Amino acid sequence: MYPKPLKKLIEHFSSLPSVGPKMAERLVIYLFKQSPEKINDFAKALAELKTSLRYCEKCFNISEQNICSICADAKRDQTIICVVEEPLDIFAIEKTRQFSGLYHVLGGVLENLSPGTTLKISELQNRVQAGGVTEVIIAMNPTTEGDATALYIMRTLKESGIKTTRLARGLSTGGDIEYADEITLSSAITNRR
Repeated sequence: MYPKPLKKLIEHFSSLPSVGPKMAERLVIYLFKQSPEKINDFAKALAELKTSLRYCEKCFNISEQNICSICADAKRDQTIICVVEEPLDIFAIEKTRQFSGLYHVLGGVLENLSPGTTLKISELQNRVQAGGVTEVIIAMNPTTEGDATALYIMRTLKESGIKTTRLARGLSTGGDIEYADEITLSSAITNRR
């Protein structure tokens, strides 16, 4: 039905997270309608994704340098590490402007790993054992896999004597109690302050 170049691009876009076949078709047709300059700029930016970016050697965040800007910032609190699943979690936390420590990206959760992927738990242990860390904040997504990973990390770090905490859970701002599920309400009551 589609010419081969369109079909191939649709297949590539369809393989992206949260992009279904219909959305992939729309994206490809949109790109087809763009000027050659815009397409070349898009292609260049896509190519630079792998040539200009890398993982930070210290925290595994996405970076242009060997050490990311957060790890390189001497003004940040070097004694607190916030453990997250993915780099996108760092971007979300940074938008709040409420955390001034360092991060550690695990690269997933225990139950949801891509083939050939390993979590960066031993690297976290090495950072803690190197000294200077007083607290590890575990900021896993509130899923079964996230909870299992958080529990595993807490058990792993228990012998180090480092304070380990988790993000609080509860009701969202602007939400109605009557519409909250039992787990959210339970968590809100347990984590009240």
